[in-house]
Amino acid sequence: MAAKVAVVRFPGTNCEFDVVEAVTSLGGQAEIVFHDQTSLGGADAVVVAGGFAHGDYLRPGAIARFSPVMAAVTEFAAEGGPVVGICNGFQVLTEAHLLPGALQKNAGLKFRCQMADLVVASSDSVLTSEAQVGDVLRIPINHFEGNYTCSPETLAELRGDDRIVVRYADNPNGSVDDIAGICNEGRNVVGLMPHPERACNELLGSVDGQVMIGSLLASAGARV
Repeated sequence: MAAKVAVVRFPGTNCEFDVVEAVTSLGGQAEIVFHDQTSLGGADAVVVAGGFAHGDYLRPGAIARFSPVMAAVTEFAAEGGPVVGICNGFQVLTEAHLLPGALQKNAGLKFRCQMADLVVASSDSVLTSEAQVGDVLRIPINHFEGNYTCSPETLAELRGDDRIVVRYADNPNGSVDDIAGICNEGRNVVGLMPHPERACNELLGSVDGQVMIGSLLASAGARV
């Protein structure tokens, strides 16, 4: 049975269909779940997709964290379910306190839309279990507030617990310690600013995102 992935959509989300395409192209099932729903519909994994949830009013993800669906996502995560937040989804997960730290405006106050080389820093997460530490993945970024920041104490914890999942080879936004993605203590919740779902088709310039989406499906499959 194929793993079922719930793809969360808020008003302003614009990457949900990219995620659906990536998941289905790799043999999974995907179903869009709206922000006002209170159930994930028996999903084996969750992706909080990118975009501009609620127009990024206040700050990215600040309103989305109060949507009814986030209670279901939080419960699913607490039970060990695989949860991935991509770009705006990463911002939502930090606002919901499912991941530490915050995303602020890019260094130089410039919007960044480009390919980025990511170095896999840990293979012990639901997003990188099929990758090897040191692998370089070419994945696009598309953000204005992707500059990851956290307290020195949190950074020390992330480093010490091997919770920095991927780093930028050439930091495009000023993120502390070149961080592109992190995971929680349980290693089942991952947030990252780059878009692996946009790197799953040769026509898009890279298929390096397949190892990430494939890792998520493998983690989800373990729950089927």
